[in-house]
Amino acid sequence: MYRKFGKYFLLNSVRDGISVLKKDKLLLPIFTLSKRNCHTSTEKDNINFSEIPLERIRNFSIIAHVDHGKSTLADRLLEFTGAIKGGQNQVLDKLQVERERGITVKAQTASLIYKYNGEDYLLNLIDTPGHVDFSNEVSRSISACQGVILLVDANDGVQAQTVANFYLAFVNDLVIIPVLNKIDLKNANPERVCNQLQTLFDINPDSILKISAKLGMGIEEVLKKIITSLPHPPADREAKFRGLLFDCSFNKYRGALSLIYVKDGSISVGDQITSFHSKKEYEVKTLSLLRPDEVPVEKLIAGQIGLLGCNMRSSKEAYIGDTVHHSKDIVEPLKGFRASQPMVFAGVYPMDQSQHLNLRNAIEKLTLNDSAVTVELDTSPALGQGWRLGFLGLLHLEVFTQRLQQEYGTDPIITAPSVTYKLKLKPTKQNIKDGKNIIYINNPANFPDHITIEEGFEPTVIGTIITPDKYLGPIMSLCMERRGVQRSAKNIDNERVMLQFEMPLCEVVIDFHDTLKTISSGYASFDYEDNGYQSSNLVKMCILLNGKLVDELSSIVHVMKAQTIARQMVHKLKNMIPRQMVQVAIQASVNGKVLARENIQAYRKDVTSKLYGGDITRRMKLLAQQAAGKKKMRMIANISVPRDTFIDVLKK
Repeated sequence: MYRKFGKYFLLNSVRDGISVLKKDKLLLPIFTLSKRNCHTSTEKDNINFSEIPLERIRNFSIIAHVDHGKSTLADRLLEFTGAIKGGQNQVLDKLQVERERGITVKAQTASLIYKYNGEDYLLNLIDTPGHVDFSNEVSRSISACQGVILLVDANDGVQAQTVANFYLAFVNDLVIIPVLNKIDLKNANPERVCNQLQTLFDINPDSILKISAKLGMGIEEVLKKIITSLPHPPADREAKFRGLLFDCSFNKYRGALSLIYVKDGSISVGDQITSFHSKKEYEVKTLSLLRPDEVPVEKLIAGQIGLLGCNMRSSKEAYIGDTVHHSKDIVEPLKGFRASQPMVFAGVYPMDQSQHLNLRNAIEKLTLNDSAVTVELDTSPALGQGWRLGFLGLLHLEVFTQRLQQEYGTDPIITAPSVTYKLKLKPTKQNIKDGKNIIYINNPANFPDHITIEEGFEPTVIGTIITPDKYLGPIMSLCMERRGVQRSAKNIDNERVMLQFEMPLCEVVIDFHDTLKTISSGYASFDYEDNGYQSSNLVKMCILLNGKLVDELSSIVHVMKAQTIARQMVHKLKNMIPRQMVQVAIQASVNGKVLARENIQAYRKDVTSKLYGGDITRRMKLLAQQAAGKKKMRMIANISVPRDTFIDVLKK
């Protein structure tokens, strides 16, 4: 049966596992799963992985922009080496959220056996996410690798995350194998993309492999390139055991399962090991390789990557970047990797306080699978007890929330995201003595009085935007509207431009990416990196209801945006807060000055409706009494703001 792909027709042949392309009457083979270079499921169980010499081990990652085909290439590599049967898609994307959104959220590992020149090679593959919010997964993954496959879409070309991932690998001195994917697409232009890679990264176009991961074209060349170009791990099998814990997952029956890269020596089931970070001792209960399903082994040796089970029960015990070693040995810790710093903070509260315990347990277990999330206790008079969680970005927040709902059946309230600000307080005897004249604030409720602040600082990022040149004007206007300052502009080719802007993080995390995609018809790509703190004129915008401060609705804003945000906020509240028995004045103020106001009219009753004729003074007297009563009620009344209104206003 044939399926059309551009000028070619794909023929799926069940016999011998061969797929071919038909162009007119010519049949072109795409790939063949021959027993010469792969192992079937029955053969792989008989392989003794500990007998594979260090020189025949390769550890590598696949890095690329979102939707450039990382997971598809991983599927083809697994099929070609016989780790899985054909016809399976997104094998390494095991989470429901990954399959629904079509993105990789969690880095996954698979150990492949490939026969090259008559000898078995162990290839440890780590499939990494492509979105900027999960860059910590990429940095953790490459800490256990000696090389990467830089995958680029032959249709879309170099994107913003491609640039970020290239320099991440380059800085870590990894061997980079450039690969063009999706060359079977009708609009693919490999020559143009090769020129982009040469312009941006000085990559020789002749060294770039051209493949179609969907059809399986060029997969064997990729495997051969991995073996011939990548070095073996710099490990010592005769030294004392040292293992780098670079990822972790939680299993409700087995506790914390740690993914470790064995740098030196070996580890066996039953050994006593110690965590360098926590100094706690554990007994090794299970060891396994991921192929991609778990294959139990009795021993892991230097150069291998495997799964360690040792009865760790909490996220505090499984410290990402930790070194584990035999309890009897004294060793130097391995160089880990820079811990990720949360960029976006949001409050997480149960829908009802009776669900507090279930939500707490869910957050504890999920943070074990996602160590980039920081957790602090928080309390809101309107929403009750909850937590203040830190995330790497807005997509990270959305995925975490979705996983809480899908994997643990919770229904949390998520407040609007904010960032962390740095404030320098005016010197006083107390803060000079305590050395606490610099404070960090991510919750507007903790913002100090403006007269005590000497200087404010806000986090900034360097944003990289790659776009077709016809959208250049609207994109530059958007960046400048968000208080961006242009740093550079570079033509990648005749049609595409790479821009770099220095921007405040608070202007990026909410809806910048969505707006950018809208004005560029989806063609622009965006990535950002931390640029530290810059001095900024920050103020706290307070919301008052009939003169009473409501801390939950306050926010930290730049003085230039205060007027606009104040008007938007009071208008939004006017439409959300239900009418009361008295008039409600909604005010937004900064440093005691009211910037915007809206009134919600009270319910009215016509007290003169029963009067017919007579003296007009009677009518005037009734109206005056009604006005006096309303004024007195306004002075003593507590404005009733339903919990649902707080939720609607605070949630993202």
